[in-house]
Amino acid sequence: MSIRIIDQTISREDLSKIASERFGDMVKAVVDIERRIMAVGGELHADEESLLLENGSEQRNVWGINLYPGQTGESFIEFDSMINIRPSQGNRSRGVEDAALREKIREVVSHLMKD
Repeated sequence: MSIRIIDQTISREDLSKIASERFGDMVKAVVDIERRIMAVGGELHADEESLLLENGSEQRNVWGINLYPGQTGESFIEFDSMINIRPSQGNRSRGVEDAALREKIREVVSHLMKD
């Protein structure tokens, strides 16, 4: 499975297929909150991050998450990635500490998802 940049809607079913090819029930994703796109399908968030950066994203705008296609509500998105550790941006953990930023990420994911 190669990494895909998602710039148009993707179905939960397609996400489930990606999950089954790599981790079973989870898809690693990196979201660009400014360009409103995400990369999915990588083994590492860093690989997806690199692809987005190579394609015009800016480091300060990309954040790593995990998506669980079989879950709904709060359980669907997990804000956990090594690429999120950014003391220079005030984020000192693997999570996304800023609630407003988490909401922007949710909005991008919602925009790109169809059920």
